[in-house]
Parts: sequence; structure tokens; C-alpha cells
Amino acid sequence: MENTNPIRFAFAVNNQNLFQKKHFGDADKYLIYEIIDDEFSSINEEVNIFKNYDESNEHGSKKKGEAIIELLKSKGVKVLVSQQFGRNIKLVNQHFIPVIVSNNSINDIKQGLLKQVKWIKDELAIKRDNYMLFKIGDGALK
Repeated sequence: MENTNPIRFAFAVNNQNLFQKKHFGDADKYLIYEIIDDEFSSINEEVNIFKNYDESNEHGSKKKGEAIIELLKSKGVKVLVSQQFGRNIKLVNQHFIPVIVSNNSINDIKQGLLKQVKWIKDELAIKRDNYMLFKIGDGALK
């Protein structure tokens, strides 16, 4: 049995706990999960208090991106999961592995991530300046 450090994920979802075609920073909330020994466990839920932060200046502002990054870093998150990422992707991938998913079901996404967790662990182990963007469609990692 492999006992590794847990990997924390933030799922960008709406108030019905479904992924939707919105940028990560526009999610209603983030569901924080952890993988320990290849099993997901729920940690907590963070309402996205920065959803409309600095949006009057520009959509996807750098200030908004930095605020969300700091919030999720403080929660120990390493992987961000969303159906879309916006212009702050260049900031995001300096701190997190971004994963784009096509399905809106949390359970389906968790199963897909578990099948591909080795690739995510390998990417975290590299400790590069900018993490690679992953896409999971129908269970396949690209």
C-alpha cells in the first residue's frame, strides 16, 4: 500500500455542486478534496468571495486571480479542476496544476482523476516553474 503525501484539489462548481462552462475564478464555490492512498475525501467547501472582485476594472483581473490563488494556497490546494480557465492561467500554473474537465458530474470527474493520478503526482514531483495544463475528456488524460 502506497502511503504518500495527500494531494488537495479545488473543484470549481456552482451552487448545485456541478461543474459548468465558466472560468475557474467565476465559480460560485470551490469544493476542496484530498487524495490519500488513491481515495478522495472531502475536506471543506469555500464560497468564492472573490467571484466579482475587481471585475469593474476588467474581467479576469490580475488582482482577482492573485486573491483566489492566495486563498487556495492557504488551504493547501495543489490542483485546480474546472471546465474552463481564463486569462489568469499564466498566474495559476505557477502555483497549481490546472485540469480542464468536460463532464459536469463531481463523481465522474473524481473517477477520471483517480485513473490519472499518477500523471498528476509525476507533474507535482517535477517542481517546475509552470505546471502543465491537463485535460480530462471521457476519462482520458491529454
